Amino acid sequence: MTTRKFVYRMISIFIGASILYSFGFGTIAQDDPPAEDAAAAETVEMTAGDAFAKAEEVQFNLDQTWILIAGFMVFFMQAGFAMLEGGMIRETGVVNSLAENFMDACITGLVFFLVGYGIAYGTYDAGLEGGGLTPSAIPMMLGGADGSGAGDGALFVGFFFQFAFAGAAATIATGGMAERTNFVGKLIYSAILGAIIYPVVVFWTWGGGWIAAQGFIDFAGSTIVHMTGGVVALVGAYVLGPRAGRVFGRPPAASNLGFAALGTFILWFGWYGFNVGSALGANDVNVLGLVAVNTTLAATAGALGAMFHTYFLTRSWNVSFILNGSLAGLVAITAGCASVTPINAVIIGVLAGVVLVISIGVVESLKIDDAVGAFSVHGACGAFGTLMIGIVGSEALGAPSLLDGGSLDLLGAQVIGVVVVAVWAGAASFIMFRALNAVNILHVDPEADRIGIDAYEHHASVWPNVLPLREADDEN
Repeated sequence: MTTRKFVYRMISIFIGASILYSFGFGTIAQDDPPAEDAAAAETVEMTAGDAFAKAEEVQFNLDQTWILIAGFMVFFMQAGFAMLEGGMIRETGVVNSLAENFMDACITGLVFFLVGYGIAYGTYDAGLEGGGLTPSAIPMMLGGADGSGAGDGALFVGFFFQFAFAGAAATIATGGMAERTNFVGKLIYSAILGAIIYPVVVFWTWGGGWIAAQGFIDFAGSTIVHMTGGVVALVGAYVLGPRAGRVFGRPPAASNLGFAALGTFILWFGWYGFNVGSALGANDVNVLGLVAVNTTLAATAGALGAMFHTYFLTRSWNVSFILNGSLAGLVAITAGCASVTPINAVIIGVLAGVVLVISIGVVESLKIDDAVGAFSVHGACGAFGTLMIGIVGSEALGAPSLLDGGSLDLLGAQVIGVVVVAVWAGAASFIMFRALNAVNILHVDPEADRIGIDAYEHHASVWPNVLPLREADDEN
């Protein structure tokens, strides 16, 4: 063996022994850590606690962000309502329809901020027994929150999301009363609806009031939002009377089915914010996914149910009923989108399409001129969908129904909620519309019936080159 090889071998042995010694010493040292290592371990534990708190903060911010995004989607539904209504009514009222739908958002936003949100989520007693509204306890204008308080951000997010729902309730009523409502009267009734009628319904339900205490389930507002707006629309249409030249049994043709189809697609898109957003957070993927799927299935099934039912009656593939059928399915599933299985969402959607067609026929037979079928879509199907939770709700999803759990308790609670909200919305709106009618600011001037409400109230036409304005003095 050469001297060089011997030196290399000795160096290798020395390095290997050093490594083994280091590992052995480290193992022994673990049994009795020095003070510095103990302090480091404590620091690691503190860091883990901080990380947990940070994770909670991130989740909270994510939840609030999702609620905001969902609120933006619900607000965009105002555009869908405007396009749908403008496409479904006659050409001479489209400008008025667009103006009224736009003002629904403006008026509701202001009055809901001033008093409506405080009524809806106040802490006063508004029960049926021994309770009543106490104005001094209603936190007006969000209780004076200005953005500097620790909880102001969440309050603002909650207000915005709920305002978008209130605006939807107001614009539903607008559709049923289209083409003949005095513009000033429209502004007044939208203000009353957004400030009092709708907020009281919310307080009794989502606000933790006495209807909620019965076990009532309405996840995203089939009854609370849609049926309320639909009942107000029906009462308003009844008090107003029919449009000029209206022949019952032969509804006026839609002015622009392209507008109507666009509006329906916008509403369908916005409904994902309406329903999925009502989870009020982004931390439960099961709920988010189920609600999105149920919303989709009910919309598709509703369109098919209305389309085939209408075809069997008329031998015509009626596009108006296809569009409204999808909305009927969406309205019906809104209450139970987190409480029923997907297959039951399909059943609810199909039946809602049939309910829509039947309801439109009944309203027509009563000679009530509901211009866009607002009550049938939102009122009748809203009530139907809410009641169906008590029949096909899933016990595993917290809704022990008649067919899954064998109990009548939930169905009873649903009936109470639907009946009470219908009576409240109907009675309050009847008084409101009668009062407006008594002071002659509910129905447009007879001259508006002659020349068209767009020409009379707005001096505008949505298609001026195709539909020139008729002046009030042309035939005088």
